[in-house]
Amino acid sequence: MIDLHSHILPGLDDGSSNLLESLNMAKTAVKEGITHLFATPHHLNGQYFNSKREILDSVIEFNNHLIRENILITVHPGQELRIHRELFASLEMNEILTLDNNGKYLLLELPSGEVPNYTREVVYELLLKEITPIIVHPERNLGFMEENHLLFDLINEGALTQLTSGSLLGHFGKKVKSFSGKIIEHNLAHFIATDAHNVVSRGFSLHESYEIITKKFGINRTFYFMDNAELLLSGQYIYKEDPVPIRKRILGIF
Repeated sequence: MIDLHSHILPGLDDGSSNLLESLNMAKTAVKEGITHLFATPHHLNGQYFNSKREILDSVIEFNNHLIRENILITVHPGQELRIHRELFASLEMNEILTLDNNGKYLLLELPSGEVPNYTREVVYELLLKEITPIIVHPERNLGFMEENHLLFDLINEGALTQLTSGSLLGHFGKKVKSFSGKIIEHNLAHFIATDAHNVVSRGFSLHESYEIITKKFGINRTFYFMDNAELLLSGQYIYKEDPVPIRKRILGIF
C-alpha cells in the first residue's frame, strides 16, 4: 500500500519528535502493509516552516537510516502546504515541494474552521501552472461541512481531495465520520491517507480504513483509492469520477 500523507520526519513539526520515534513509525507502517510513504511536514501554517530543500535533505538522510536498520519501506518527499495569499511568491522562491518533487501534485491544507474566499483562485492558478492541488482532510473542515457546495465547486474546478483514514474510523468524532462517508458517496474523494503523526494516538490505520470502505461502498471503491495512489506515485494522471453535489435534507442533516 501507498500512504500519501504522514509526519514521520524527526523534529520538523508536530509529528515525530526524534529519530527513534520515526523509525518506530516506519516499522509500524511496514506491519500495516505500507511499502511507500510520503513524508509531508507542515509548511507555512503559522507555526512551522519547512522549505523544499530542508525536506529533500531530511528524506535522503532518513531513507539512509531505514536502509541501515533494514526497514523495508521507501519514504518519498512531500509537503503539507497551508494555503495563503503569498503562495505563488513562495513557489517562485522555490520553497514549495510537490509530491516526489515532480511538479504534478501538491498537498494543500486549509484552516480547519473555514474555506478562505481566495481558495478557488489559488486552485485555478495552480492548475494553470500544471500543479494539481490535493486538498487534505476536507472532512474535518467546518466550512465544507456547513457549505457542502464549496467542496464540489473546487473539485469541479479540478482540485483533488484526500480523506484521513482515522476519520472513517471515527477517530475525529461521529460528525466527521458521517461527512467522510458522504464525501465518498458523492465522488468527492480521490485518495485515502493516514496523516500519521505517531504510533499511538494518530498512527497508520490505512488497512483498517480500506476494510471499512469495502464493507460500506464495495471492493471496487477500495481499488479506486489504491489505484489512484499508485498512479500518483508513478507520476501519472489519476482516475476521477464525476463529482455529485451533496444535497442537505430539509432539517440540514446530512
